[in-house]
Amino acid sequence: MSNVSLDQATTLIDAALAAGTDAGMMPLTVAVLDTGGHLVALKRQDRSGIMRVQVATGKAWGALGMGASSRLLRERLSDRPAFISALTVASEGRFIPVPGGVLIRDASGHIIGAVGVSGDTSDKDEYCAIEGIKATGLTPDPAEPDPNWQGSSL
Repeated sequence: MSNVSLDQATTLIDAALAAGTDAGMMPLTVAVLDTGGHLVALKRQDRSGIMRVQVATGKAWGALGMGASSRLLRERLSDRPAFISALTVASEGRFIPVPGGVLIRDASGHIIGAVGVSGDTSDKDEYCAIEGIKATGLTPDPAEPDPNWQGSSL
């Protein structure tokens, strides 16, 4: 199984941060993980909160661990709080089921990693993750952000 490369992760992160800057978002943190959940690359914009590294990583890690985007996990598990708690314990606190964790797929549709973004609203974070993946020529899962991402607010 192949993994997202360092070059791809760097391109992805820079494009995700640029998308956030262009949209006037709050400072972001972007983490890219390989299929084993190991950090490939991470960047924090100036003034991004100190817990954003853990949140961005947790969004990506949860998506990888469950094989679904963190938005889809939020939707599927919204009425199952006990299961969310169990997954959080099983993952040693690394499971964060809110939008912003997006799977990275290659041309064959295989998962080769995940990206997590944290810093603004979860829907805006997810938009940046998707834009970052698209900039690499790889396929984001989900393919598009929530249609109302621009209207989300803290």
